[in-house]
Amino acid sequence: MKVLLAVLLCFNAGFVDAAGFVALGGLFAAHVTGNFVTIAASLAHGDTPSLAKVLALPVFAIVVLCARELSLFLARRGRDDFRILMAAKLVLLAHAALVAVQNGPFYDHDSPAAVLMGMTLVAAMALQNALHRTHLTDSPPSTVMTGTFTQVLVDIANLLRPLEGTNIPATRARLGRMSAYLAAFLFGCLSAALLYRAVGMWCLFVPTFVAVAEIFTLGPDPAPQKDKA
Repeated sequence: MKVLLAVLLCFNAGFVDAAGFVALGGLFAAHVTGNFVTIAASLAHGDTPSLAKVLALPVFAIVVLCARELSLFLARRGRDDFRILMAAKLVLLAHAALVAVQNGPFYDHDSPAAVLMGMTLVAAMALQNALHRTHLTDSPPSTVMTGTFTQVLVDIANLLRPLEGTNIPATRARLGRMSAYLAAFLFGCLSAALLYRAVGMWCLFVPTFVAVAEIFTLGPDPAPQKDKA
C-alpha cells in the first residue's frame, strides 16, 4: 500500500505543478524552489516577479513548520496525525479548485483570487512534502524527480553491466518502484496539460479526487520517524 500511496502522491505533484504553472503564469506549487529560477528570469529581463512567486517560498516554509508542530502535537495525544493532515491537504486542494472555477481563467496573475489559489496549492503541496519526509522516509520525494530519474538510469546501467557484488534482485525491485514513481509524475503532468486544454480550470478538481484515493490507501497510520539527536 505504501508504494501505491507514493505513486498517487507523485501523480498529484506532477498534476498540481503542471496545472498551476499553466493557470498561474509559471508558478511552481509542488517543486516550489523552481520559483527561484522564474523569479531570477523575470529580474534578468527587467520584469517584476509575480506576487505569488515571491510569496511561495515563505508560505511553503510556514506551512511545513506548522505541519511538523501539529503532527507532533497530535501524535503525542495518540491521534492519527498522518490521516488528519492528509485530510487537510484534501481540503486545501478542493478550495483551490473552487477558487479556480469561480474566478478563472486568470489574466492578471497578481489578482487576489489568483494569489489565493496559488498559495492554497503551495500550502497543500507543503503539507504533502512535510508528511512525506516524516512518514514515508523510505520513498523518494514525490515533488522532485531529478534524483529519482538519476536512480533509474543508474539502476539500468548496473543491470546492463553489473559490478561485482551487485544485488540484482534488489536493484530490479528498486528500478521498478522508481520507474513507477517517475511515470506517475510524468502522467500527472501530461494529464494536467490535456485536461486544461479540454476543460480549463475544472481540471483542478482532479487532485482533490486523487487525494481522496490517497487517504483510502493509507491503512494503519505510518508512525513518524523519531528525530535523531
